[in-house]
Amino acid sequence: MSEVLDLYGRVSKLVRDLTDASLRNHGLRLGQDHLLAQLWREDGRTPGELAAAMGVSTPAVTKGATVLEKAGFLERRRDPRDHRLVRLWLTDVGTSVRAPVEAARAEVERTLLAGLSPDEVAGFRRALEKVQGAALDALASPGKQADRGTP
Repeated sequence: MSEVLDLYGRVSKLVRDLTDASLRNHGLRLGQDHLLAQLWREDGRTPGELAAAMGVSTPAVTKGATVLEKAGFLERRRDPRDHRLVRLWLTDVGTSVRAPVEAARAEVERTLLAGLSPDEVAGFRRALEKVQGAALDALASPGKQADRGTP
């Protein structure tokens, strides 16, 4: 088994768990903050638009939106020009939670990176960006993955 891959998996789970615990203080679960963040950038988008921006499926956005709607963070409204489309709009609750959620995420990041120097943080970020790029390349060209061999 790959030691780096196993370590990455364990660290990823811990980061998700820590972030999820922090978001729960604001009535959210991990992932819901990403959907809200897209609406904070541009309110009134369709589930399909949000899915494309987030790199997830439209049904995943629809499911997440249903939960957020029931919790009072957003509402669905028909598009006034095309009644076949539904747009998602933030409620006052969805808008008001932005600052505390962003602060909570920033605190999680500070906690996780507290033991690293600024140069180490910069190097860590560059390494993660390279790993992300390699993963995107591998997904785009599955045959390339087999050609790479093992590290």
